[in-house]
Amino acid sequence: MNPVAGSPVRIEAFLDPRLSRWLWLVKWLLAIPHYIVLFFLWIVFFFVTVVAFFAILFTGRYPRSLFDFNVGVLRWNWRVGYYAHAALGTDRYPPFTLAEVTDYPAHLDVAYPERLSRGLVLVKWWLLVIPQYVVVAMFVGDWGWSWGEMDRWHGGGLLYFLSFVAVVILAFTGRYPVHLFDLLLGLARWVARVAVYAALMTDVYPPFRLDMGPQETPPPLTKSSASGSGGSGSVSGGSGP
Repeated sequence: MNPVAGSPVRIEAFLDPRLSRWLWLVKWLLAIPHYIVLFFLWIVFFFVTVVAFFAILFTGRYPRSLFDFNVGVLRWNWRVGYYAHAALGTDRYPPFTLAEVTDYPAHLDVAYPERLSRGLVLVKWWLLVIPQYVVVAMFVGDWGWSWGEMDRWHGGGLLYFLSFVAVVILAFTGRYPVHLFDLLLGLARWVARVAVYAALMTDVYPPFRLDMGPQETPPPLTKSSASGSGGSGSVSGGSGP
């Protein structure tokens, strides 16, 4: 994986070529099994991060197996979010796996850091990232990327409001607004970069910028995911779920 502009976090997603006009009304219900699994995965994510904190503090390294697990949780969470509430850009049900699924239309990866600062680990997750927390709070409201709270609804945010606007437009016009989709992907990337930094998985401070569009530059995570995914042209909706 080649990070974009120095960022170790990579998010890509592609609109289905034909989205249902109305399936979005029940996706949150269909995704309940995923929410239950993610609830427990985020609890494990928290304890894994605590273990990683001490490993980094004493060795300067994030244990690779723990890192891969946490990336898997973030990846699973992104697929469910993309399907059910954060963009609603696919009607394909998310797979129950931590692994990368190359033919699924939503992808997330994080470059593994060979070394991490033992000093930064003491302050980056609670002090240095405070300005980013303020921005992310506006994006996601009280439904955040925080450990153990990922799938509890407490209040709205810009990301979810814009997702709702997009699917309402889809319902009435049969077309998902592409420019709004590009903006939603930019917001999701921003949130993911902050989550990865706060979870001690990188020393690269999240940039204060939107990288919009379905793909980041350089090209996609894998050749197979690139060839099996659609572009971001105008998308027509179906007649029903």
